[in-house]
Amino acid sequence: MVVGLTGGIGSGKTTVAKIFDSYDNVIVYNADIEAKKLMNSSDIIKQKLITEFGNKAYVNNELNRSLIAKIAFNNKKMLNTLNSIVHPEVYKHLHSFVKNNQDKSYIIYENAILFENKSDFFCDKIITVTAPLKIRINRVMKRDNVSEKNVKNRIKNQWKENLKTIQSNYIVINEKLKKTESQVIKIHNKIINRLQ
Repeated sequence: MVVGLTGGIGSGKTTVAKIFDSYDNVIVYNADIEAKKLMNSSDIIKQKLITEFGNKAYVNNELNRSLIAKIAFNNKKMLNTLNSIVHPEVYKHLHSFVKNNQDKSYIIYENAILFENKSDFFCDKIITVTAPLKIRINRVMKRDNVSEKNVKNRIKNQWKENLKTIQSNYIVINEKLKKTESQVIKIHNKIINRLQ
């Protein structure tokens, strides 16, 4: 079983994923981390990114993340191009990951743009993590050392939270860690009970 885990930037998906990951019978696939790895290791992705973003897309055979981010987050067309290059390769990788982890009760598929890139169709259940906008902005500013304007631009490129929550099976409100943990325990137990 694949359980999608999504939420807007700064909602705390990774915190929630770590709680799920603490269960022995659950494994987490983080689409963002795997995509970053693939952008450096996949020749298919490299060639396409150089074609679309130019020779400076890679420096010393490493992805020029700041250049790609600067271009993609300021140009919706280029963001879509980036996603259309990376996501098919991530799907292939995810499929083999699922195949290799059949022994787990379920797999958490953490993906910030689960709905935006139609990855929700790959999931049996979906969890959306939410948090008040002010908290989200502060978290990202602190984490990425960026301006409020920068964070708001990134938020603009994602679906609105209410569009995600109405299409989700479960919602985690991630403000205080203890409350978040208890919400995850309830969801985990519900999923396990459904599987039996």
